[in-house]
Amino acid sequence: MANGSPEIPVMVTFKDMETSDAVEARIRERGQKLGRFLERITACRVVIAEAHRQHHKGTLFHVRVDLSVPDGEIVVNREPELDHAHEDAYVAIRDAFDAAERQLRDWVGRHAKHGAKAHPTPRHGQVVRVFGDDGFGFIETPDGDEIYFHKNSVTRGGWSKLDVGTYVRFSEADGDKGPHATSVTPVNDGEDLTGNVSLKN
Repeated sequence: MANGSPEIPVMVTFKDMETSDAVEARIRERGQKLGRFLERITACRVVIAEAHRQHHKGTLFHVRVDLSVPDGEIVVNREPELDHAHEDAYVAIRDAFDAAERQLRDWVGRHAKHGAKAHPTPRHGQVVRVFGDDGFGFIETPDGDEIYFHKNSVTRGGWSKLDVGTYVRFSEADGDKGPHATSVTPVNDGEDLTGNVSLKN
C-alpha cells in the first residue's frame, strides 16, 4: 500500500442481490483504509444484502463488517430499517465503515492504555466437526476445549478445504452465545502451528 501498511485481506459477500464490481471496489477501498487506524487487522469480512420490507417500497441495504484484530473481533451490524438513506448501497457502506472506524479508534485507545501485547500467540487445534450446508464447525484444542467457528472466519479461502482432522490456528472472541473462533487459518503440511508447538506426533 502507498502508506506502507500491510494490505488487509478484504472478503466481500453479496447476499440476496446481484453482485456489483463498483460496489465491491468501494467496499475494498474502505476496507484498506482501516489500516490507518490499526495495521494488525488480519481479516475484513463484509456482507452486503438487500433487505426487503413488507410495508416499504424499494430496497434497503444491510451491511455487516467483521474485523479480526489481534485479541478478538470487531463487528458492525447495522439495521437498515433504522435509516431510509440506506436505500443507497453506497450510503449504507459509508455508514457501516464509519462505525467500524469509530470502534477501531476505541479499540486502539483501550489497548494502548492497558498495554496490550503486540504479538499474542494464536490458539491452535484440530477440526472435529464440519457442517458444510450450514456453514459452521467446531475445533478441538489440545486441552480438550471445543470452539465454534463460522465459515466467514476462515482465512486463505480455506472453508472448502476444511475437513475433520484439519489442523488450524485461530483467535478467540467472546460472543452472545459464548466463545467462538475468529481468523481460522488452515495449517499447511510442514507449517509450524505457533512457532514452537506441533500437534502432530
